Amino acid sequence: MRALAFAMAALCCMMPARADNSLPDLGDVSEAVLSLNQERAIGWNAMRQIRQSPVFLDDPEVTEYLNRIGYRLVSVSPDTRMDFTFFALRDPSVNAFAMPGGYIGVHTGLLLAAQSESELASVLAHEVSHVTQRHIARLVAQQQRAGMTSLAALAIAILAARSNPQAAAGAIAAAQAQQLSSRLAFTRDNEREADRTGVSILEKAGFDPHAMPVFLERLQKATRIYDSANFPSYLRTHPVTFERIADVQNRTFDLPYRQVPDSLDFFLVRAKVRAQQGDARDAVSFFRDSVAERKFANEVAARYGLVTALLRAEDLPGADRELRTLLDTAPDNAMILTLRARLMLAQKNRDGAIRLLADGVKRYPQSRAIAYDYADALLGARRPQEALTVLDNQLMQDSSDGRLYELQAKAYSQIGKPMQEHKALAEVNIAAGNLQGAMEQLQLALRSGDGDFYEMSSIEARLRELRTYLARQDQK
Repeated sequence: MRALAFAMAALCCMMPARADNSLPDLGDVSEAVLSLNQERAIGWNAMRQIRQSPVFLDDPEVTEYLNRIGYRLVSVSPDTRMDFTFFALRDPSVNAFAMPGGYIGVHTGLLLAAQSESELASVLAHEVSHVTQRHIARLVAQQQRAGMTSLAALAIAILAARSNPQAAAGAIAAAQAQQLSSRLAFTRDNEREADRTGVSILEKAGFDPHAMPVFLERLQKATRIYDSANFPSYLRTHPVTFERIADVQNRTFDLPYRQVPDSLDFFLVRAKVRAQQGDARDAVSFFRDSVAERKFANEVAARYGLVTALLRAEDLPGADRELRTLLDTAPDNAMILTLRARLMLAQKNRDGAIRLLADGVKRYPQSRAIAYDYADALLGARRPQEALTVLDNQLMQDSSDGRLYELQAKAYSQIGKPMQEHKALAEVNIAAGNLQGAMEQLQLALRSGDGDFYEMSSIEARLRELRTYLARQDQK
């Protein structure tokens, strides 16, 4: 997994950039070589592999938070034609990377290392800039001009990363050995361009642009603490030099200082990540000590982390006591509401959890995590029709959410509608990139024979759509 991330990051960090301060023409030769749709297809296929990896963090609250911050940045970026997807990897290293098609990966180590929301946003803005500046497409264009040998070697490295990380490391090293001096120059220019654009995005999005040089400088200083084998991964995939830091400092020097308060969700997400990593008892000790010694940036988040860790350690009485203390000081918040509901469910108080989540869906209609938990709790209470109503409302907002379809399939199973169950499972497979599996589920749906003419016609149309898509892929 790390080899794949490194290989994709290498693709993002080797393109030449313009020497002046102007942004490149986004309609240049790069788009003729690699279209936006092609980039998205490449990224989508890479995400199929990542989602199947054990390090993929399938946590809706962390994902929602990253996408909320990410799209705040994307909305003011110089090119908004690309759809973006922000996701987290369960990895303690301080790193982030951009993949083709607007897929931005964030290691949990980076979430914990960022000391402010603006610092986290500065890294995301940098990665967004790699995508909007078409660095990957420009790499392809450059390699076509310089010859296809190096590009082929990089492609082999990426493929090797999917099956054999050690072999991938050697392949990447061999690919990068060619034309090393020019590649290093491209990397520096590429990073400077992403920094320049990132600073502009940060400022327009209302974050503190001074956070970028502060974060880079702190990472650079970390090289004095770590040995060459263990210093932050971000420094390997995004080389930080004194010149680069000075350049960013110069660009932010004349910008007014903006004191941007960190959101509560920033602290809660970091506390949740910290509470979920390592041994549960160690996590409990960490947060107990933080609360007792008042060594925290945000007390509500520290107590939230303690309850999360206690719940993970299955200390339900302790979690209940600490939750009561948390609720005395905590403001209304969707993440705290879901934590309360999960504790109720662990205490076998399903009815209380359902009432709380029903209220939560009304108060926080954009929270996917609350909708998931509410539908799941209703299914646990054998109330599938109510669960379907919740799920249908969510699918109207996002018809590509695999988890919603998975819950929908369970609801149809409880009702005894196999055709609709298999149809929903087909959408689960499509969301995961398993198109052959999706076709098998659609065929099972047709053979179930419990639907009407219109339902069968809809399934047949979806099956034809998948067959046509796969046939076109085979012709390429």
